[in-house]
Formats: sequence, structure tokens, C-alpha cells
Amino acid sequence: MRPIITARNLGKQFRLGTQGAAYSTLRETISNAIKPGGPRHRGAASGGTIWALRDINFEIEPGEVLGIIGRNGAGKSTLLKILSRVTEPTTGQVKLLGRVGSLLEVGTGFHPELTGRENVFLNGSILGMSRKEILRRFDEIVAFAEVEKFIDTPVKRFSSGMYLRLAFAVAAHLEPEILIIDEVLAVGDFAFQQRCLGRMREVATKGRTVLFVSHNMAAITALCTKAMVLSQGSIDFPIGDVSAAVDHYLRRVTEITKSKLSQRTDRQGEGGIRITNFAVFDRAGNEQEYLATGQEVDFRIYCECKAGVLTRNVVAAIGITSAVGGFVGLLSNQLTDEILDRSAERGVFSCRLKKLPLAPGSYTLNLMVRQNDIIQDWVQEAVNIVVEPGDFYGTGRMPPASHGGILIEQHWTADQV
Repeated sequence: MRPIITARNLGKQFRLGTQGAAYSTLRETISNAIKPGGPRHRGAASGGTIWALRDINFEIEPGEVLGIIGRNGAGKSTLLKILSRVTEPTTGQVKLLGRVGSLLEVGTGFHPELTGRENVFLNGSILGMSRKEILRRFDEIVAFAEVEKFIDTPVKRFSSGMYLRLAFAVAAHLEPEILIIDEVLAVGDFAFQQRCLGRMREVATKGRTVLFVSHNMAAITALCTKAMVLSQGSIDFPIGDVSAAVDHYLRRVTEITKSKLSQRTDRQGEGGIRITNFAVFDRAGNEQEYLATGQEVDFRIYCECKAGVLTRNVVAAIGITSAVGGFVGLLSNQLTDEILDRSAERGVFSCRLKKLPLAPGSYTLNLMVRQNDIIQDWVQEAVNIVVEPGDFYGTGRMPPASHGGILIEQHWTADQV
């Protein structure tokens, strides 16, 4: 059996400092070509180039469900854009035997001025389907997306949720031989995510090929038959066993979180405010290496500012994910409407939890500081914390390990009706 996807020596190079659109239109290309000095990239003088992908080689057999794993910046989305023919590789080639349906971001391939109905037919035509084929699946697409009342409304008036549901429904129901899904499903609600995963399983059982990018290792493990890990634009773990790939990735994340925050280079943001350290303290002010469920804790983000930068209108956030990448919860002063203002060059943002609601286990924290809605510093997989069993309810009882996640304060009564 011939591979349905073959990649040979794939590489994609981007120019740093380029302003404007990442992919030029035909008009821009011609315009640049006839300007004095010939074709050039605006802003190119401010930086060199970077290889988002390099020396990528793999083969995917028909009917495989491949999970593509990697940290942000690993090259996952760039690879999917090449496979979806959104962009061309700088080096190498890719061969695809069959129609490709892809959902790389909300509303991929949708025209905002067209109605939902018109966009369904437009996307189907792009996939090479006849009007008769699209009509046969149309009712099923609309029912899955739950947009019956709005199907003849321009999609520019859709909410992001409606946009996402219809975009996924089109990509998954128009019977492409290859279905490519990026992390975009993370923006949907839980019920919709479960329906999408169910639909992808159904597509896979029909012998079609699915490529799935996600940071949720539980979803990768449950859905995929094989997995591959990317790191800094190269294959870090070749296509193989899913459990082995996930273990490899999690070990890498653990190694990264052991690095000092002040020395981490894999960060994003303007850099006016920079995260230098993170620590957890108990009620008495003692720094804690291990935490206990139900314990009063103080999460502290240490920062320093560039000269002349005042920490006004600051939003600090701590995203908590489980050991397998599932999102658990968010801590942020924006949610509590509390103001964080400091004038010192160095400071600390503290978040106190009276009762730590995390079940026993290992968790990874993502740290972010924004100012005036602009990200100043964002470090993903910043630190790991370990939570031990504790007496959250004051009864000595804990839910079974299989019912982990978060613990909820509760009070029960019995009344006659």
C-alpha cells in the first residue's frame, strides 16, 4: 500500500523583521517587482531568517490517525499549512494522494460576507466536491454545527463558537481522504470538543487519514494510532507508538521546567516586564517544595522592569494544566478585578488561595504578565508543582484517584418535599 502522505527533506524558512502580510498577494508581488531596486521584503533589513522547519521526512499510511506533538514554536502549525497547501515549502517536497480537508484556525477558508450556506458550498468546491455531493451532506453539516437558524446569515455576524462549529462540520463531513485539525478545537466548549473527537474517530474508522495537533496528551492518547514529536523545527521523536511519544514529550517538558526562569529563552512578549522567578509559600511564609490539597498557599510571580517602565494596568495570570496537558484552571487578577500597581524596578505579584483545590498529582504552570492588554512576558511550561493528599474537606476523606482534577467545597442537606 502506498503512503497517502510523503514528506521528503521538508524545510520552511521565514524572514525575521518582515512587516505586513506573511504571505504576499499576487498584486503585492507584482508591485514589489516593478519598484526601484526590484523585489524586496519590507523590514527585511531589521533581521535575518529563521528555519521554522528543517529536514522533515516521514510517511503516513492510509487510515492512520497521527498525533503531532510539540511545544509552541516547534513547527507544528507550519507543517500543517504546508500539508494543507496554504504555503509552499522552502526546500523539499510533499506528496498527498487524496483530497485534504483542514481546520487550521477559526473560519479557515470562509468568506465573511457570504452566508453560512454559501460558505459550505464554497468550501466543498475548494475540496473538489460536486454540488450533488455537498447537498447530500448539507443537512448533516448544519445539524452538527447547530446553526440552523443562522445558516442564511453572513458568517461575519456569527459568534466565534458558531464560526468554529460550522468550520469543523464542513471540514469533517465533506469526506476528504485526509483530515487535518489544529489546536483550534481548544477554543470550543467541552461538549463540542467531545463531539469533535467523536467525529474524528468516526472519520478514522472509515479508513480516512487524520492529522491532529493538540497539547492535550489525553486526547492524543485516546484518539491517535501513532504520534510524532517536533522540537525547534525538527523531528524529535519519529512516527511511532503513541504512549512512547507522549512519554518522550512529557520528559522534555519536565527538563525544561527545571531551568531557571530568568534564563529561559523560549518566551514571548514585549519584555518591558520580565518574569524572573516563581515560588509557592504557605500561610506562615515558608517556601514550599511540595503542596497539599486544601492547604492555604501563596503563589508568587517575581518580575523586574526595564528602566522607565511602570507596572501600571498589569494583568498577571497563572494557567494550570495537568501532567498530560489538559487545562485545569486559570488564576488571574483580571478575574477578581483587583489592581496590580508597583513603581519599583523589581516586584512580586502574589495570588493567595485559602484552600488549594487541586487533587493529588503533578501540574504544570504557564505564567503570563500583560500590561494595557499587551503581553510583556509569557513563559509556557514555566514550572512544575507537585500536590500531595491533604484533608481538603476536614473529614479525612478524598475522592478516588480516578476522579481527580479539582476539589469543590460543598454542603449537602436533606429536606422533605
